[in-house]
Amino acid sequence: MGEETPRWTLPLLSAGQAQKEVTHNEALSLLDLVVQPCVEAVGLNAPPTDATPGQAWVVGYQPTGAWTGHARHLAGMTAGGWRFLIPQPGLSVWSRADRCRSDWDEDGWRTGRVTARELLVEGKKVVGPQQSGIALTEGGQVIDLQARSAVDAVIRALRNHGLIASA
Repeated sequence: MGEETPRWTLPLLSAGQAQKEVTHNEALSLLDLVVQPCVEAVGLNAPPTDATPGQAWVVGYQPTGAWTGHARHLAGMTAGGWRFLIPQPGLSVWSRADRCRSDWDEDGWRTGRVTARELLVEGKKVVGPQQSGIALTEGGQVIDLQARSAVDAVIRALRNHGLIASA
C-alpha cells in the first residue's frame, strides 16, 4: 500500500495506484474510530462476539482471539472487520461503561483521572495548586473541644482531598 501518516498510520494514496477507493475507505474507517472516540469499555481482553460496526473498545493487556497482538490499542468494529489504532500521547476516549474519560499517557490508559492546574467554575478559580500544610489545633488558653474537633475535621478533609499538604 505504501506510505502512512506519521501519527495514526493512516494509509496514504500513491500516484498511479489502482483501486484508490480501498485505501481511501480504510483511512476513513480509521478516522471514524479516532475522531471524538467513544468506547464501550476499557481493558477488555476478548473481542465481543456481538460487536456491531461503529462500536469500539480499548483492548486490555492480554488480548485473545482477533485482538491478539493489539494490547492497549483502540479496536473498532467496521463492516470489514476489526480495525486497530495504536494510541498516541494525548488520546482521550469516553468510556460508556465507566461514564468518564480514559486517557493514554504512554504508560497506559488512565480512567477517571483529571489532570489540571486549576479548576474554574463560571470563570472563577475554585481549586488551584496545593497549598502549604496547616497544623492541627493544640494548646491555647481556652480549650473548646467541639470547635477544635470541627477545625481538625476540616483540615483532615482538605488533606485527604489533596488541597493542602500534611503539616
